[in-house]
Amino acid sequence: MRWSEWTETAVVEPSLYAADFARLGEQIDQLLQSGVRIFHFDVGDGHFVEPITIGPVVLQSISERIHARGAFIDCHLMTETPEKHFQAMAKAGGDSVTVHYETCPDLPTVAASARGHGLAVGMAFKPETAPADAASAALEAGIDLVLCMSIEPGYSGQEFMPDAPGRIRALRDVLPAEVPVQVDGGIGPDTIEMAHDAGASLFVAGSAIFGAPDIAGAYAGLVRAVS
Repeated sequence: MRWSEWTETAVVEPSLYAADFARLGEQIDQLLQSGVRIFHFDVGDGHFVEPITIGPVVLQSISERIHARGAFIDCHLMTETPEKHFQAMAKAGGDSVTVHYETCPDLPTVAASARGHGLAVGMAFKPETAPADAASAALEAGIDLVLCMSIEPGYSGQEFMPDAPGRIRALRDVLPAEVPVQVDGGIGPDTIEMAHDAGASLFVAGSAIFGAPDIAGAYAGLVRAVS
């Protein structure tokens, strides 16, 4: 399955890395009831990014309840060798994997491997990577989406980088319309419209949702901002 089959409009993806893990199932249910159809699941290996985050064991514990409501799980692999994790992520219930341009010198082969496991595939790039280089690699590999990081990958709660809208715009200008631009990092009420105006249509939001007293209301507010 490809991203074009999941959504044709702007989508806000709650980032589960920022959730309260003592209440993870409860918070997922609240957001599903509020209309969430794609959750973002960050995997950090302690090498490509400093923190070791969540992995297949957590994914397996939540994937059934998410899929039962017709929703999907978008897995962002902040890892040095993402292809080594495809089988485990697919088995645990992941629907899509996003790999980093910086760790995939042979992106077409990596993308083909992901699809061989039944996964949709995206490509992310760090702030210092040129958008034109990232777009060229994504087009060559037939990538489903391109993720423009608006923070340094790794830690939740960072501030949206001021140069991010320019990088999003540069990316949107060269990608075909059917390839959505995703943005991740510092997305909240004060930044989501800037990212949307620059050309993004997929918005990963962590602290802005899970750090709010009313997570469902925070999600709904972000949706309204790009609707």
